[in-house]
Amino acid sequence: MSTEELPPRESMEFDVVIVGAGPSGLAAAIRLKQLNADLSIVVVEKGSEVGAHILSGAVIDPVSLDKLVPDWREDADCQLKTQVKTDKFYWMTAGSAIPLPAIAMPPLMNNHHCYIGSLGNVCRWLARKAEALGVEIYPGFAATEVLYDDKGAVRGIATGDMGIARDGTHKDSFTRGMELLGKYTLFAEGARGSLTKQLIAKFSLDAGSEPPKFGIGLKEVWQIDPAKHRKGLIQHSFGWPLNNSTGGGSFLYHYDDNLVAVGFVLHLNYDDPYLSPFDEFQRFKTHPAISTLFEGGKRLAYGARAITEGGYQSVPRLSFAGGALIGCAAGFVNVPRIKGVHNAMGSGMLAAEHVIAALGAGRANDELVEYENAWRGSAVGKDLYRVRNVKPLWSKFGTVIGVALGGIDMWCNTLGFSLFGTQSHAKPDRKTLDPAKAHAPIAYPKPDGKISFDKLSSVFLSNTNHEEDQPVHLKVADMNLQKTSEHDVYAGPSNRYCPAGVYEWVEEASGPRFQINAQNCVHCKTCDVKDPNGNITWVPPEGGGGPNYEAM
Repeated sequence: MSTEELPPRESMEFDVVIVGAGPSGLAAAIRLKQLNADLSIVVVEKGSEVGAHILSGAVIDPVSLDKLVPDWREDADCQLKTQVKTDKFYWMTAGSAIPLPAIAMPPLMNNHHCYIGSLGNVCRWLARKAEALGVEIYPGFAATEVLYDDKGAVRGIATGDMGIARDGTHKDSFTRGMELLGKYTLFAEGARGSLTKQLIAKFSLDAGSEPPKFGIGLKEVWQIDPAKHRKGLIQHSFGWPLNNSTGGGSFLYHYDDNLVAVGFVLHLNYDDPYLSPFDEFQRFKTHPAISTLFEGGKRLAYGARAITEGGYQSVPRLSFAGGALIGCAAGFVNVPRIKGVHNAMGSGMLAAEHVIAALGAGRANDELVEYENAWRGSAVGKDLYRVRNVKPLWSKFGTVIGVALGGIDMWCNTLGFSLFGTQSHAKPDRKTLDPAKAHAPIAYPKPDGKISFDKLSSVFLSNTNHEEDQPVHLKVADMNLQKTSEHDVYAGPSNRYCPAGVYEWVEEASGPRFQINAQNCVHCKTCDVKDPNGNITWVPPEGGGGPNYEAM
């Protein structure tokens, strides 16, 4: 069946369409209803349920939550219960963990007012709040197309067709996608959103900003021996197992009933094509200061996700005709604090307030330029501005000197000035890899199945599921380039940077063949960032596919 023969999509009209049921999208929906209960609002979510694709540390600064739902602490339905009690930082060497004095940390790094929990569960709770206010939420439907009017303004989105076979033919279960039309559309897709990428390109939203920068965050949830649990303890580290030129670090959070979230964040501007973020994470857990915590424990969950790290300099223009970017789609993560939830929610609320003003003035499908003009002076902009130099200084000078200079700059910004002005990011992460001949292969320890694990057993814990007979959602533009460059020049880093075993170079008599195990994909989107030629594009699979995180 050709495109011309497809039946027309059904359409539904709303005042506001929101793409993504993460913290920014749900905060925007709730704020809109708080300000005007009569508005019609729909939130479309590609995960099988709200929270299924949500992954975060998560130590949450409640500053935005306090504004959105002031009585959330008294709400028994909200599972965010563990407040930070102890906050520790360490410099790691191969054999020791050297504590850093708390007095040396800038005040903005203090976490004692924050809460530890599952962001997925927080989003599930926010979704119930939104639905109670009359917001319609459609999980299991991936937004795959931006719809424009005859003047080029965004008028909504279309969800993907379902029931398409791998060869492109239509199965008996074929169902046409829906058109969801709105006076304004807010894009809250998270880091490296597929529609967000298209919008940035179409409207040149990045013309005045630095290149986007990313990290990959890998996380496990463990249930540990109660005797070792220290509820309310959080600790962060940098150093081993990474070398001085590779940015990243760890987090370890004790919360709820004997649960520990352990994770590893690695900046995607690394240069060694043999480096494997997943294996660095597994190696980190074998450190003598870390491994004893997990002995006798049980690993409950695993996941991975790209993180926006460009900060203040890399935020693109947020508004365009008919809509706006909110949350991590825009890139509001505070890198040194490893926090973005408060800014994601704050940006969603800020956008909602400007949508309300525009609708109140009888406007529709025009540019919310007031939102773009307001964010830098808001709490979100001020939060990012104070830490704007930490990532570029770290990247330019390495971990030891760069982190020290970043700390000095944060102290200075606390006092209202900076010694460094505003530093720039050098280049996109995909351009930072060296050819393989400049490095030696890394011999990672074999996983023991008790503290460290392999990729496939980890993906199993993510509850990832895709309809197997569907088009591959990882699009390789030029397969020959993948062989001559990604394989021959860079030694196939896709096999290592992917944390889910999606990519393999299979040696055959005719030569190496690039194999894509799309069913393993946890939607981290690292390939979309790190492929050295920008040759791989991640697009949403059939709605509902991907990980099904229970409490990440």
